[in-house]
Amino acid sequence: MPIEYLRIMTEKYAGLGYVPYQWVRNEDTPPWQPLNKPLRESRVALSASGGIYAVGQLAFHFKDDDSYRAIPKDVDMQDLRIAHFAYDKTDALRDTNCVFPLEPLRRLAAQGVIGELAPFQYTFMGGIYSARKVRENLAPAITAELLKHQVDVLLLVPA
Repeated sequence: MPIEYLRIMTEKYAGLGYVPYQWVRNEDTPPWQPLNKPLRESRVALSASGGIYAVGQLAFHFKDDDSYRAIPKDVDMQDLRIAHFAYDKTDALRDTNCVFPLEPLRRLAAQGVIGELAPFQYTFMGGIYSARKVRENLAPAITAELLKHQVDVLLLVPA
């Protein structure tokens, strides 16, 4: 049975006291950016919306949290936690890789398929009501981190 995402999310946001959600419609075609070098020579980072954070970091809160967490590439997977209200976390609690595939990326780096993992991977809580906050705060902040760490490729993983 397909999940009736729009209805479920509309009800969930209404239950949090928000006015009816206005779904984002991006009419422009995203600009295409070809790779400047082979993937096997590229620095790759991961960014995921599953609300993943590491032990010692502040958990995400549920009302319009537009912050992010920088997760070290060598974090122990047992030290990862989840704070998110908008998806069933059952599988993610069993295996965080289903929403934050860090171990598969580590294997790809070890096999030489990708050049290397960036020093940090970036997570956020994707249930952000304000598209403006994502556009003006979250996206530029993560972009600045990616540029600072000279990331060539970003893998985006939605929860």
